[in-house]
Amino acid sequence: MNWLTHLYQNYLSRSIVEKIIIINVVVFILTYLFNTLSFLFQIDGNFIVNWFSLQPDFELLLYRPWTIISYGFLHVGFFHILFNMLVLYYFGNLFLDFFNHKQFLVYFLLGIMGGGFVYMISYNYLPGLKTQESLLLGASAGVMAVVIGISSYIPHYSMRFRFIGNVKLLYIAVVLVVLDVVQIPTGNAGGHLAHLGGSLIGLTMTKYFDQGLGLIRWVEQLMSKREKKPLKTVYKNSQKKAYQKRETKSEEQHRIDSILDKISKSGYDTLTKEEKDYLFNAGKK
Repeated sequence: MNWLTHLYQNYLSRSIVEKIIIINVVVFILTYLFNTLSFLFQIDGNFIVNWFSLQPDFELLLYRPWTIISYGFLHVGFFHILFNMLVLYYFGNLFLDFFNHKQFLVYFLLGIMGGGFVYMISYNYLPGLKTQESLLLGASAGVMAVVIGISSYIPHYSMRFRFIGNVKLLYIAVVLVVLDVVQIPTGNAGGHLAHLGGSLIGLTMTKYFDQGLGLIRWVEQLMSKREKKPLKTVYKNSQKKAYQKRETKSEEQHRIDSILDKISKSGYDTLTKEEKDYLFNAGKK
């Protein structure tokens, strides 16, 4: 059993982004194992897909309420999960540079839920979709919530691509949303609508972040009753007490806001070393 203990401890040491990726990969492998068993024993359908994917029937949701979240951990093929996990890895780690792991989890899970509800409403009330049979699975809505959330928070932050060069997050977000909109009639309408639902959650959560602190704190309390520390929005700080002694909370927040504004307008690389150090020290638990 030592190897199981080692695997579990290794899992616990990972960041929240890596933990989500590991869960998705494990569920993906289990899904394909059940596919094999279903084939060998002539079982109709896949148990995991049947019970954990999301269907547009609101009445069925009452009997399987977990599916509004569990569908976000299922994938239909290798390239489906590969693309989702790659995007989640890069944008998720960037997200953690400015937010904490609980905020990431809130964005991701609410994105999945928001995408699921947009999918269900669309297939129940839009004439072009009401007659179609559909099944929703995939982490894309949660991934899009994270992508659009961080992109709207620091829109002028640039990511470097090998054959393209530097591209601002704002442009990446716009391209992804436009692609989802124009691809709705071409196939996988439910998936693209769920992406848009997740994108809306990410944009709304960032735009009204201050007003949404109550919701995030409530979710945090559900996840950990022991921690009741104030919510952090920027880099982690190992010298929090020292900063609180030197300046008031309002003065510190004002300086943080001005640095974040500078990042939003011209990118992180334009910060001075002093500003980077201050930002790093000002938010660490």
